[in-house]
Amino acid sequence: MIQLDRRAVRRLAVARAGLGLPERTGLSRRAAGSGVRARRAASDVVRRFGYLQLDSVCVTGARTQSIVLMSRIEGIDPAVGETLLEPGASIFEYWGHEACWLPLELYPVMAFRRDEYAVHPWWGDVLGEHPQVVDHVLERLAAEGPVRGAAFKTESKGAGWWNHSDVKKVLAGLWLHGEIAVRRRVGFQREFDLAEKVIPENYRREAVPRDGAVRWLLLRALAGHGWATTGTLAATWRLRNMRQEILDALAALEADGAICAAQLQTDDGLRDGWIRPEDAELAVELRRTRPRQDRGVLISPFDPLIWDRDRTELLFDFDQKIEIYKPAAQRRFGYYCLPVLVGDRFVGRIDLKAHHRQGRLEVCSNHWEQSDPDPRHRSAAEGALLRFAEAVKLEADPLR
Repeated sequence: MIQLDRRAVRRLAVARAGLGLPERTGLSRRAAGSGVRARRAASDVVRRFGYLQLDSVCVTGARTQSIVLMSRIEGIDPAVGETLLEPGASIFEYWGHEACWLPLELYPVMAFRRDEYAVHPWWGDVLGEHPQVVDHVLERLAAEGPVRGAAFKTESKGAGWWNHSDVKKVLAGLWLHGEIAVRRRVGFQREFDLAEKVIPENYRREAVPRDGAVRWLLLRALAGHGWATTGTLAATWRLRNMRQEILDALAALEADGAICAAQLQTDDGLRDGWIRPEDAELAVELRRTRPRQDRGVLISPFDPLIWDRDRTELLFDFDQKIEIYKPAAQRRFGYYCLPVLVGDRFVGRIDLKAHHRQGRLEVCSNHWEQSDPDPRHRSAAEGALLRFAEAVKLEADPLR
């Protein structure tokens, strides 16, 4: 049985997340602008995790999908995170970790989920309950596609036999079931078309069997995490109510030599988890290295490295919080805090707000993990803030 301490697993997590030295991450460190090289580097990040989570909040001057790319690819234009999905791109939009952009090779893997979502997971059988709306949406897309979702909202105001709520649910149901697809986003608004016009035929006609799909997804999740518990691997793809299938898949991967059981040594004892053999070797190497303490990076609160709050606290002793849904008076740190990663530790967090008309990036607050932060860490955080501000083309306030 492999046993690793937190330092090794923590540094492996940073490396596999694409936030360490390029020779350890296998990802490009720099790709300026928004051209072919930048888009290729962005696609490599998506492929590393298998997903790039989407979110509409843009208070910092960039949405999470752009921040994830900016934190890994120096010089990349934040616009790449808004426009990566386009006709002919090697990604598609679907429900992965959440609403995400995923590599096209996952389209056949997600066949089991499209079958499951013939009945909407929250709203029930919306397609069966609203056949007229379904027919209308498909007919309109066939005749006019692509069409933005907002166009259906405008049209439905005067309709006698459906309303916007029905159309919204049917669009979501058709998308989850795979009959329609998101062609691109414009101003973060989805533009829908028939799946056959968006997804290449070779991907549409292939379907990975359910057991093979579960193995594939768990292995891809592990490649992004480095080391992970069974719970984290399942949560990566929202694999709910599938305990036995997940255990069977992990056992098959272990039998094939693709993964190894590995225990994490903690102050409270051993924590069971999994690791790929090549990452076990890398973890041992990384434990002997000394991460840089003079360079920091701002991380999206939805970053793949930290969305699992329990894992983040276990590995980094960092209490990751997302407080956008709390009333202002109840927030401890701020509305949309970006954690500051220096080396393999989170040293603080900065709450930012973009004021485009003023050309200003306001530092609403910043908090340090230590009451007397290391001067190198403060300097690293300042550098990270300046690079972020430069990327979103704003002038940053000084840290407090």
